[in-house]
Amino acid sequence: MITGPTNNDLATAIYTINRHAKTAPDNRYLYELKRLAVEKMIGTGRAKKMGMHFVKNPKLSRQQSAVLVKCGDYFFHLLPKKEDFQQLPHLGKLDDHYRNPKQHMSLSTAKKLLSTYTGYHNPISPKHTSSKKKPMSFTSNYLDR
Repeated sequence: MITGPTNNDLATAIYTINRHAKTAPDNRYLYELKRLAVEKMIGTGRAKKMGMHFVKNPKLSRQQSAVLVKCGDYFFHLLPKKEDFQQLPHLGKLDDHYRNPKQHMSLSTAKKLLSTYTGYHNPISPKHTSSKKKPMSFTSNYLDR
């Protein structure tokens, strides 16, 4: 019997993706992959919404909230949906002293695992140029004289 990835494998992959997304120049794909993976885990009962936290640095100085989700030994935040405000308790301010456990997984492994799990692949894949480079042509009027 072949089984899929464990909850902890998925949570470690999400942790890795999230950590890299914070510093990536174009983080849209990574955050979308994280969101889809967490939502799928919630939908399959592998993760649970715990409540809501105030966002530490809200945009335009407006108070905002994020949904706190427990996946394995990790906690992640997602943007709230309308029903989250009605269904989830508000936990107030984020606890700055809590940190997720540090696990090591390469970014490529995490992307492969979550892409397979969610079925979502990068819509803008990097361009690979495997063709040979054309030789550089050089013309000079000086040498032609």
